[in-house]
Amino acid sequence: MTTREFYAHEPAGPLWEVPASGAARFSWEYQDGRERLLSLYQKGKDKQWDATTRIDWDLPVDPCDPLGIPDENLPVHNTPYWDRMTEADRNELRRLFASWQFSQFLHGEQGAMVCAARIVESVPDLDAKFYSATQTMDEARHAEIFGRFLHEKVGLVYPIEDKLQALLGDTLRDSRWDMPYLGMQVLIEGLALAAFGMLRDTTDQPLPKQILAYVMQDEARHVAFGRMALRDHYAQLTEKELREREEFVIEGCYLMRDRLRGEVVLTDFGLPAAEAVELSERSGNLRLFRKLLFSRIVPCVKDIGLWGERLQRAYVDMGVLEMGDSSLDLLMARDEELAERLDAERFAAEEAARREEVAAVIAAGAGEGPETAGGEVAERR
Repeated sequence: MTTREFYAHEPAGPLWEVPASGAARFSWEYQDGRERLLSLYQKGKDKQWDATTRIDWDLPVDPCDPLGIPDENLPVHNTPYWDRMTEADRNELRRLFASWQFSQFLHGEQGAMVCAARIVESVPDLDAKFYSATQTMDEARHAEIFGRFLHEKVGLVYPIEDKLQALLGDTLRDSRWDMPYLGMQVLIEGLALAAFGMLRDTTDQPLPKQILAYVMQDEARHVAFGRMALRDHYAQLTEKELREREEFVIEGCYLMRDRLRGEVVLTDFGLPAAEAVELSERSGNLRLFRKLLFSRIVPCVKDIGLWGERLQRAYVDMGVLEMGDSSLDLLMARDEELAERLDAERFAAEEAARREEVAAVIAAGAGEGPETAGGEVAERR
């Protein structure tokens, strides 16, 4: 079956074509590179992994609750709509929300893959091209993973949200080579990390937890790459050029804060559009998501040197200015640590199971030994 047969709504078309602008840049300097970026490039190579083998795709997934998220996270929970639902209705609602959320991850990862490839093409420095090439492979793997989960475990896909598509389009259409970094590595990756982290830390399903932990481990490197490259570049820009990029950040932050709510799931379920928006806005889960969203973006924006007066006023308006002082390094270190810990726990459990199996075989063999030996002795007599 093709993906088109899984869509909850018909996508706009088989292809979305974004006109490319800007120059492809070649560097003839092959030895001189920034040590930090070359070190990150080495890490990017060392940390490549195979989604087919590292993830345990045989783990069961509850078809009625594929992401294992508490019902309290659903915007209709504890409302008259929820009270009137049958258990079958609630199961279908959980499935729809799981599909919508992972579908946006899937489309975003394809966007990240295209943006990373655009960076390879347009960035002037070879060390950045090297790292972006590893990121392109990472994003391809992520799209593979989310696509497989949706096809095999959920059986339903939602089209890309209009506002996410708009932000991707703005990022890709800009001719300045640093804009794919800013739009993708800072804004869209920040959005993704907030959503991934919420699900990773709340799901009770082992397969989604594996997927999210391992993807976030990659994303921690991607954000570090964007910070390094943009911090160096923005230190050389004029005030006018910096303000232009701050305007892009402000618009993108408002867009993500106000629009990515998932009310389409509620309207698919029969709720009036206005009621769906109101319930989504009142959701405590959405408020928490928005807070986590800015915990990733605001300190990164400040770190790369975009911290003008208008941008700070926008963050005051959003109630997130104080997040500029939080440590992005600690968040990223935790993402790395959780993935490594999950691997260690999985492999320790597998090793323990293997030892048990070997011990059982040995014990069984030992139990048969005397009988076999006795029979052989009797036969010899």
